[in-house]
Amino acid sequence: MKLAVEQARVAEENGDVPIGAIVVFEKQIVGKAYNQREQLKDPTAHAEIIALTQAAAFLESWRLHGCTIYVTLEPCPMCAGALVLARIDRLVYGCDDPKTGAAGSLYNIVRDDRLNHRLEVTSGVLAEECAGVLQDFFLRRRVQNTQ
Repeated sequence: MKLAVEQARVAEENGDVPIGAIVVFEKQIVGKAYNQREQLKDPTAHAEIIALTQAAAFLESWRLHGCTIYVTLEPCPMCAGALVLARIDRLVYGCDDPKTGAAGSLYNIVRDDRLNHRLEVTSGVLAEECAGVLQDFFLRRRVQNTQ
């Protein structure tokens, strides 16, 4: 998760919401990314989506069985759906997202019995640090917007 936090800080340096993701397969990093929506002008350029794309390219398969993704913030519905479609085995995330979280907070796409795949989920890993990075970012944004 520390590496995901490092990726989140890169997003922040590039003016984007600081969220980072790391995909691991057999103890090897096969994808690492940060939010790039502002940088790429792409609404789908979330850290999870980019990391999944990298992992799929590395493993030469869209089926990411055996992989774990570490994300600093609970995935949104788009990203949670992508995790299910990618057949990721496990999701580990830092802090909950009560406004758009889709791994238990608002929705639970990753554990929905109606879907063809469900993930093992671990939440709260480095939650305070992950939340702090986001809170500091938005606090600075609010201050900049009032100046």
